Amino acid sequence: MQVLTSLLALIVVARLLGHLFVRMRQPAVAGEMLAGVLLGPAVLGFVQPTEALAGVSALAIFLVILSAGLEMSFRDVITAMRGRGMWIALLGFLVPFAGGAAVAQAFGLDTMRTIFLGLCVAITALPVAVKILDDLGLLNTAIARYAISTAVLNDVVALFVLGIVLGLPAESTWAEIVSTSSVAMVKLAGLIALVVALNVGLLWLDRHGVNVAALPERLVAAFGTEALFGVVVVFVLVFGSFTEALGFHFVIGAFFGALLLDRRHFLPERFDDLKHTLGSVTNGFLAPVFFASLGLEFTFDALLGKPGFVVAVLALSVLTKVAAGWWGGLLVGMSHREALGLGCVLNGRGVMELVVASIAYERGFIDQGLFSVLVLMGIVTTLLTPVMFNALVTAGQRATYIETGRLP
Repeated sequence: MQVLTSLLALIVVARLLGHLFVRMRQPAVAGEMLAGVLLGPAVLGFVQPTEALAGVSALAIFLVILSAGLEMSFRDVITAMRGRGMWIALLGFLVPFAGGAAVAQAFGLDTMRTIFLGLCVAITALPVAVKILDDLGLLNTAIARYAISTAVLNDVVALFVLGIVLGLPAESTWAEIVSTSSVAMVKLAGLIALVVALNVGLLWLDRHGVNVAALPERLVAAFGTEALFGVVVVFVLVFGSFTEALGFHFVIGAFFGALLLDRRHFLPERFDDLKHTLGSVTNGFLAPVFFASLGLEFTFDALLGKPGFVVAVLALSVLTKVAAGWWGGLLVGMSHREALGLGCVLNGRGVMELVVASIAYERGFIDQGLFSVLVLMGIVTTLLTPVMFNALVTAGQRATYIETGRLP
């Protein structure tokens, strides 16, 4: 099938199923991935994975990461590292990672597949968590504050670990990982030091009365409002190219570059226009294609050959996240129901987990069988998150919680 016909089919079906899932109060990403499963070799065989679609997906990954970075700032990351929320963030990453690694070892996976399975199980996707909390009307609650700070820190740590692992060969022993990761850590630390230095410099300019937002305004005056989007993309691409030169995936630099683009560096209306333009291109076109293309790689054969492994991964991915959120919630003084609600929200993976899984598959670190399991895990956990929370907390209890700050 011609690439344009494939794109047309993916966009139309992904958008339709995504909209249908939203109407059912489920994240659109689950419907978009299901579109790829239905159109791909697993069911209808109407669309096949091709290099052209892989190129479109690479651009989509870049813009998805850029969108995620714009949702955060260095202030968000630093805030997530302070106070009692650090306990939840650490438990929310380490407990699921350990659970995923334990399952991998129990089923005889090699070192690299163990790391990536643990990493994907440990992630909480910030966009998914924010969307679910917004749909539930809980964005101004303690659950939301702890869930978002945990998602921020989990995503940053996951990308940090990803940057180290991508510098390793596909087949590595633990000894090789220890010996070679030191070099990768030095390179990645240099990149982070550069980003931190630039952020400190921008803060210094702000404190000394320099209007940083004047530069984007001059660009808009000279080249028009549409030029701002292009300049932002080029700015983030520079960071992505720099990380590729260091031997990492471009997504690492794209994320850290996007972190520098804080709302305070733009006029409010310019920043809103930028996010609107990026959202139109990403959510309206490229992101559905990317998530649907992940579904194209899904095969039922890979799951049917090892049902015990699939069940173990799905069960541990849900149980470890909920348990970590409940444990961390109790440590910061939440009630049992509130802490369990936090654990349910942390269970949403979606975007970031699938980006990491697709990069690992593209680089040959995991095979199609494990990739299919990770895609299934992303779909199932994303769907289960609002279902579990609604089963735990009724609409009336949510209203009381929003009003009083206490969950009955």
